[in-house]
Amino acid sequence: MVNEDPVLRRRARVAKLVQIAQRAGYGCLLAAMVVFGIAAATSFPHWAVTTCVAALIAACVILPVPIVLGYGVRAAQRDEDRAARGLPPRRGH
Repeated sequence: MVNEDPVLRRRARVAKLVQIAQRAGYGCLLAAMVVFGIAAATSFPHWAVTTCVAALIAACVILPVPIVLGYGVRAAQRDEDRAARGLPPRRGH
């Protein structure tokens, strides 16, 4: 079923990008943890330290924006669900 509402299409597109970015960011975090474990077991070779730091920096750069946008997408969906049930949107939390 194709949705004709441009807001819902845009929200679905943002949600998909958020999901991809979160997977990439958390993947970098997981890679950093795995490489750190390998580095700790092998006396911290230069390549492992460099890879671990690079993965941590990538996770720190990638993750904040999709996390915030994910909260926004979920809040918009919640407000829309409340409106569909005839309830007013929530203000503040």
